[in-house]
Amino acid sequence: MSNVCEERVTMIAAGEMQEFVPFGRDHCRRHPNATNLQLRQLQPASELWSSDGDAGLVGSLREVTIHEKQKVQESWHLRKGTCDIGEELDYDEELYVAGNMVIWSRGSKSHASSVYKAFTVDSPVLQALWCDFSIPQDKTNCAEAQEKTEKCVCIVQKPCVNVHTVDGKDYVAPLPFQVADVWATKYGLIFERSNPVQEAPLSPLREPLPTMFSMLHPLDEIAPLVCKSTGGVTNITRVQYVADYTLKIIFSSSTPSIIMTYDTAQCLHAVWALRKIKTEEQNTVLRCPSTAGTPQQIVTSSSLTAHLRSVSKGESPIASPFQNFSSFPSQNRSTVSPGAHSRSHSPSISNMAALSRSHSPSLGASSFSGVQRFNLSTYTPSPKQSRNSHSPNSTLSDSLLVPETEPVIPELCLEHLWTESMHNMREKNSQASKVFITIDLCGQKFLCYLVESRHQLRCVKFEESNDLTQLIFGTVTVIQAKDAAPVENVNTMVVLESNGNLVLYTGIIRVGKVFIAGLPTPSLSASNTLPRPSTPLGSVSTPARPSSRHPGALDEAVWPSPVPELNDSTKIQDSYMDDCTFHQIGTYIHSLRDPVQNRVTLEMSNGNLVRITVPEITNSQLVKKCLQAIKYILPKEIAVQVLIKWYNAYNAPGGPNYHSEWNMFVICLMNLMGYNTDRLKWTRNLDLEGSLSPVIVAKKARPSEVGSDEDWEYLLSCDYHHNFESHLLAGVLQLDPLEVLHPKEETFPNLGLDSTTLLFSHIPAIFFVLHLIYEELKLDNLMREGARSLVILLYQLARDLKLDMYMDSYWRDYPLLVKALKQTCKIDQAQTRLMNQPPFLIAEPPSIYRWLSSCLNGDVMPPFPYLPGICERTKLIVQSFALYILGDEKALLQESSKYLSRIAAGQRKQQAEEGNKRLSLNPCTLSSNLATKLVVSLTNLGFTLKDLETVPFGVALPIRDAIYHCREQPSSDWSEAACSLIGRQDLSKQAHEGSLHKTKSAIGHVLLSDGGCGTEAEEEEDGMNDMNQDLMSLIWNEDLRVQEVRRLLQSTHPVRVNVVQMPEMSDHEYIEEKENRLLQLCQRTMALPPGRGMFTLFSYHPVPTEPLPIPKLNLTGRAPPRNTTVDLNSGNIDVPPNMASWASFHNGVAAGLKVAPASQIDSAWIVYNRQKNTELTNEYAGLLMALGLNGHLSKLTTMSIHDYLSKGHEMTSIGLLLGISAAKLGTMDISVTRLLSIHIPALLPPTSTELDVPHNLQVAAVMGIGLVYQGTAHRHIAEVLLTEIGRPPGPEMENCTDRESYSLASGLALGMVCLGHGSNLIGMSDLNVPDQLYQYMVGGHRRTQPGIHREKHKSPSYQIKEGDTVNVDVTCPGATLALALLYLKTNNRSIADWLRAPDTQYLLDFVKPEFLLMRTLARGLIMWDEIKPNSTWINSNIPPIVRQNNTSLNTMDGQVAEDVDLQTMRQAHINIIAGACMAMGLRFAGSSNAAAFNCLYKYVKMFLESVSSPAAALAGHHNLETCLSVVLLSLALVMAGTGNLKVLQFCRFMHKRTGGEMNYGFHMASHMALGLLFLGGGRYSLCTSNSAIAALLCALYPRFPAHSTDNRYHLQALRHLYVLAAEPRLLVPVDVDTNTPCYALIKVTYKASQWCEEMTVNLMAPSLLPELHLLKEIKIKGPKYWEIMMDLSKGLTSLQSILSKDGFLYVKLRAGHLSYTEDPKGFRSLLAQTFTHRNPEFLSIKPEAVSAFTSDPALLSFAEYFCKQTKKEGKQDMLDLLSSILYECVTQEKPEMLPTYMAIDQAVRRLERKEMTETFELWQIKLVQQFYNSACLQDKFKNSTSALLINSEFLLAMKSMLDKTLDQWLHESGDVLLHSYLSGQPVEESKLSMLACFLVYHSVPTLQQIAATGIEGTASFSELLLKFSQLHLPVQTLLRLAPVILGRPQAMLV
Repeated sequence: MSNVCEERVTMIAAGEMQEFVPFGRDHCRRHPNATNLQLRQLQPASELWSSDGDAGLVGSLREVTIHEKQKVQESWHLRKGTCDIGEELDYDEELYVAGNMVIWSRGSKSHASSVYKAFTVDSPVLQALWCDFSIPQDKTNCAEAQEKTEKCVCIVQKPCVNVHTVDGKDYVAPLPFQVADVWATKYGLIFERSNPVQEAPLSPLREPLPTMFSMLHPLDEIAPLVCKSTGGVTNITRVQYVADYTLKIIFSSSTPSIIMTYDTAQCLHAVWALRKIKTEEQNTVLRCPSTAGTPQQIVTSSSLTAHLRSVSKGESPIASPFQNFSSFPSQNRSTVSPGAHSRSHSPSISNMAALSRSHSPSLGASSFSGVQRFNLSTYTPSPKQSRNSHSPNSTLSDSLLVPETEPVIPELCLEHLWTESMHNMREKNSQASKVFITIDLCGQKFLCYLVESRHQLRCVKFEESNDLTQLIFGTVTVIQAKDAAPVENVNTMVVLESNGNLVLYTGIIRVGKVFIAGLPTPSLSASNTLPRPSTPLGSVSTPARPSSRHPGALDEAVWPSPVPELNDSTKIQDSYMDDCTFHQIGTYIHSLRDPVQNRVTLEMSNGNLVRITVPEITNSQLVKKCLQAIKYILPKEIAVQVLIKWYNAYNAPGGPNYHSEWNMFVICLMNLMGYNTDRLKWTRNLDLEGSLSPVIVAKKARPSEVGSDEDWEYLLSCDYHHNFESHLLAGVLQLDPLEVLHPKEETFPNLGLDSTTLLFSHIPAIFFVLHLIYEELKLDNLMREGARSLVILLYQLARDLKLDMYMDSYWRDYPLLVKALKQTCKIDQAQTRLMNQPPFLIAEPPSIYRWLSSCLNGDVMPPFPYLPGICERTKLIVQSFALYILGDEKALLQESSKYLSRIAAGQRKQQAEEGNKRLSLNPCTLSSNLATKLVVSLTNLGFTLKDLETVPFGVALPIRDAIYHCREQPSSDWSEAACSLIGRQDLSKQAHEGSLHKTKSAIGHVLLSDGGCGTEAEEEEDGMNDMNQDLMSLIWNEDLRVQEVRRLLQSTHPVRVNVVQMPEMSDHEYIEEKENRLLQLCQRTMALPPGRGMFTLFSYHPVPTEPLPIPKLNLTGRAPPRNTTVDLNSGNIDVPPNMASWASFHNGVAAGLKVAPASQIDSAWIVYNRQKNTELTNEYAGLLMALGLNGHLSKLTTMSIHDYLSKGHEMTSIGLLLGISAAKLGTMDISVTRLLSIHIPALLPPTSTELDVPHNLQVAAVMGIGLVYQGTAHRHIAEVLLTEIGRPPGPEMENCTDRESYSLASGLALGMVCLGHGSNLIGMSDLNVPDQLYQYMVGGHRRTQPGIHREKHKSPSYQIKEGDTVNVDVTCPGATLALALLYLKTNNRSIADWLRAPDTQYLLDFVKPEFLLMRTLARGLIMWDEIKPNSTWINSNIPPIVRQNNTSLNTMDGQVAEDVDLQTMRQAHINIIAGACMAMGLRFAGSSNAAAFNCLYKYVKMFLESVSSPAAALAGHHNLETCLSVVLLSLALVMAGTGNLKVLQFCRFMHKRTGGEMNYGFHMASHMALGLLFLGGGRYSLCTSNSAIAALLCALYPRFPAHSTDNRYHLQALRHLYVLAAEPRLLVPVDVDTNTPCYALIKVTYKASQWCEEMTVNLMAPSLLPELHLLKEIKIKGPKYWEIMMDLSKGLTSLQSILSKDGFLYVKLRAGHLSYTEDPKGFRSLLAQTFTHRNPEFLSIKPEAVSAFTSDPALLSFAEYFCKQTKKEGKQDMLDLLSSILYECVTQEKPEMLPTYMAIDQAVRRLERKEMTETFELWQIKLVQQFYNSACLQDKFKNSTSALLINSEFLLAMKSMLDKTLDQWLHESGDVLLHSYLSGQPVEESKLSMLACFLVYHSVPTLQQIAATGIEGTASFSELLLKFSQLHLPVQTLLRLAPVILGRPQAMLV
């Protein structure tokens, strides 16, 4: 029978059994393509094999016959599910392959399986596998730290490998040879080349070709693998290619990175380390030796290179993959190497690969798939000649490579680590069929490989060397097995023995058989049909009965005999027998497969698949912690045995329920220590604890069913009863405690320990680590129950080890719990000598509370012992206290031996290192105060608020204090976790998302529907309905200016044509008059879109499935009173042809500029917006340009670009070229340069075909070049552009019209290329750029054309004769602005003087007035720092002669000298003023500078008056209008984005002026001014960087088109380049609770600069910020909101990211305040209104009032249930207290302190009632008091104004109540008890708990400590004081102890 018991004990019950069917199989059947793939008939294997009968076919690859000739193979493999989020999800991922389909699915027990991705490929799938590819982030430094991995699925077909990444990229890599197998490794894929079977032996001269190749990324080349081995007698290290066909890979692993191979010739397995190749190894393999080498070798190596690179995507290698290689005869030595002639024309693939990696993968893959690198057709020999010899010992190290061929550089190297020993192992066909790595329970690693032919599982132990650089392999252990699989979660493996048993091993140690409910064991026979069902408890205590059952060494108990016995089946329950009858007797487990975590699939002999779960080691946290500690401290061999014993006991079939897991662990552990648990009273009762019914134990204890008195007493004395007695419910029901009669207690006189057991000698060590676990549990509120269970075990051990101080410490913690433990087990001297006394076991028990208490008192403490990796919380708390209380900043930096001492375990290494890694952090070195340091450090360690809630309140108080201090002013760069920890949701949300975008607008996008249904319908099509109305109504809340702007800028409604019919006017004339009037109004309508584009800038996130709505441009009118339609197409008047073409273009741009840069759109969406089946439209052309300006056009594919340009639609080409150039601003992108060069004759070679490029397109291309090369100072481009400014007309009829715009574009482009470089143009001094530009500006003799283009201009123009001088009218504007941009902001006075206006009448006549405007503007831009925002500076630009002759603009009188040309003077005057105004506008763009605004405002008014004055004719109306427009634009520049009302009034006035000189260009200018004023709906402003100024110059060029098709002086498309100067600068506070925008006060601090000192401005946000580079810091301030500070001196990135994502800054209202909208002045704040601290009414707080303070549901519920008034007597004081606590927590923003207040109050009340059974809460109150009395806190509060976390009055009240209660007890009866305790006499049990409370609260030393001071015979108090001084006792304790010790109270007075 004993044998049966033993067998039963080592049986392990597996989890539930489930039938397994690969999910992919079912999915394939339903796949729409399944009919073609013949997958419909895939059926479960069981159905097939039941007819087939041949069970031997069951393998990982199945062949399912469908028709006679066609077969579909299916296979699958599973792995553990991976998730990015970081949470541990336990699910399986399955990769299923059938035919040419691959299904990737996910599923687990709790979640149904679902398809994650499915792939269908063209040819049958040979293999599918998961692989992670590394992408080096930084091209220069490819360190592994910087590599990012791409998770991929690789699908191997015959011709190629398809790689699909998780985030949607696809690659196709062609295969240059037939692949036998593919392996995933740490670095990428490894391919094995298949061996051509018919290979004939060749001459020995032939060098074998490599057989293994690596691919590090799908875009990289396939490179041969190199191996490095030490072999032979001489032990020489050889480096060579892997070229041996006999070497086959059978296993690859990524951690550690190893490969296992099998040599088919030598029949040996070997292990290799796989790593990146070193440079010297590359050189060894590739080097050219001096002596050896034959032509054959030359050919082979270079042909390898050739063949690898020649395979194009379409080619599929034929039977012999290297057919093209020949062994050349030796006279062919002089032959050119294959491919040398094609080399120069073919780009290197590796360069292409490198290039394509950074571009889109689809382009990359196709770009070189067709490259035929080498032409091999001439060398095709007969197949026989192409065979390779294979000699295993051949080396490639001396092979010679022909220098002309660039070799394929190997990337990975195999380094030999281990080969199995020769003897016993060398049998033919002994290749391992399965290899895996397993870790045993103690962390030792084994590489296991299964040799199926021998039924052997060979396990090799390996470990990392101390420096972690290499692996060291140990001996081989052989286990007889038919199959095996690792169980990762449990650190074991399942082995299928040859007799069919399933056995669990850990490493190489047998754990026990696995019992699977529902499967018969192999030995089950028909004779044993009804096995005896055993009770679950039957097996629990069996190991403990005979003590000889626990020998020290391993014996049969650990390794039961493998011979099957009939008794194996004794555990099978009756219910299982019914299941068994369904199975055929013949079914057995055939093999194991697909192990994931702790699940494994069994393949049955009948083909069924069954999935089982191997049980966990433990489910209880407490047992887990104890096991960890025991494992840590014991030697490995013993630790493994302990774990195995526990595992078997815990997982026996019919094992324990969760509740009794701890009890079972205690019994198992104590048995192993040598206790007889049956005879020890409390362990005998343990079985009762977990169950709810006490009857079970009675039954178990005695066979008789009749009750007796003994049963009752047994029940009363059991722990179950005590636990119930101390339960709260018992107290509430006022049940009287039952007295138990003790005399009948059994006595066990001779209780002893068995010293032969496994753990006997380790009892002290185990006791100490369990004590440390107990101290760890005391720091976790959730584990208090665990501490209570553990303390009983510890007390028993301490009593037996005679450790009195430990016993005293446990008794003080749990006085009532440990009093019942009376039995001692005697350990005699001889046995004690057998015990190992560890050095770390100290006499005084380490107590974490006592340590923290002395830390707070400032006493000297010994370091606290801890177990690394196990007692993490102890370590964290100790270090936090050391940092925050003691102020030691280094406490958290390293394992500080000053505060912590690590318990050294003989064998643990890894865990300690992990501990080191976790703490090697740097807690924010910049932060000055300790609180910040502590919070940052805790965050870095992953400590969260949830963790803090589980820390006892006294221990947590200092951490909460630090958090409370950090909450006020946290640093702006804190992480989300840190902000969550300090309770700042506003900051954590900001850090978390940065925005809520992806929708139309991030927050509360609600359209204002004030105007009823009608207006809503109208709004739908005007192109401005996607604006964030809420936000704009918040910015401009006092009027309806936004609606007015929409009205002015809408172009979708017909205009009102109001013409009065005079009596003499005929009807026909009247109609013509109306149409003429409409034509005038249409000039304005067509000029509106640029302004609308500015207004709606970046306000819309399009839906990818819908086209972008483009509002229509309505050029019709309605005539009152009958509202008749007026149309221009009636033919009554002449309408200019193509009048609306540019207006449509601008309309398209305006629509496209709505799209925000952050939108998710791609190439397909851009193409999708084009109207199908129609020609390209002007609107679409504009849309393309807009998408370029907001950066989306770079996503457009090359094919689409080509498609658009080849259509020959001029507008589309213009939009596309400008758009792409803007998207690639300043990048010098080669492909875009090529694209632009085609359209610029000057950039083409002189011999190229002359293309007929439209003039406007050439202008756009030149401007594009300027954008792409902006700021690069590229020599060649600058030279060409300089020449193009003065390009003469011709040849012949070309370049004769609109030359001005081309010259201007060239000038602006040149200015952009050399932007701000000034005199620092490197390498361009010979071009004399400034001189040449000066000549273009003032005229002179034309210089000869430099360079290649001289030929072109030999043939003169047939239309224009310019002669030899420069045509200044054409070149001056371009040259002037080029100079301005070249010397932008350089303050170069000599250049600026060139641009000064002439100061004599004679010279003024030589300069056109509008050129004076340019010169003044250019001069201002150069002398940037001199521009002052006042009239004085503007007047300083006017020459004295002009100033004298222009006293006033608006009058004509005054004495003027006769010879002065007044018209010249007047025109010069207004142009110079306009130029100076524009310079000022650009200088202060977007700054809202008040002085600049006032100055410019004055000039706008002046010009407006002069336009209508009689003197206007003198200056010319057109000139005045131009200048007015320029000055208005300048004013709008300064006020950009502000929506200033005065400027809006000007713009509205200009809008109404439709007749006279107001042409299309002036309307465009005034509406652009309006658009700038409301840029981006108030979210954007302008920047004044060099790039922005250049863009604004192009957009606001001060010469406006005369009519809608006028591009003569300036290309209209360039008006939209202002986008490049716009930047988001609106800061919008968003209330984090309501998620809506709100008002908040912000304080902006400017840096000190040359113009002003550092200054601070208060703004009410939402408001536009100044330019960020001018600012020092930004603060959200004011009483209403929590403060946020952003220090911009540290960097602008965080603020820029906030602004770019709609500018939303989350803010949090303080308690009791209302927002500015509800309470602008702050009079209604609840603190001001409801209560004052002196007001007695606040004690009766109304719950309703709390809701205004806080939205926290917990606080509201508390108010509801605990603070409502009741009629009951005696409750009022409680209510008042709770109300005042709640009031304080809410108003002082510390709701987290409410539980602490409550806990303190409850504890004090419990002590008053003398109901305290454990002293845990008293310790906490004591720590709270000590924290507030500690010296460190006193110092802090001297310097701080913030409130205390706990009210000092409350603390004092609680302290006095405690003192009073304990003193009262002391006077009543306590002094007697105290005396007997101090004199070591027994104490009456009923009074124990109060005594323990007194001792703990007053820190009374233990008996031993008092005895050590020698107080015996002390007579006087002073003497006592002296003796006690060394114990550091508080005075109040001394005063209470003295009378008891001295025995007479009056002695104190002596």
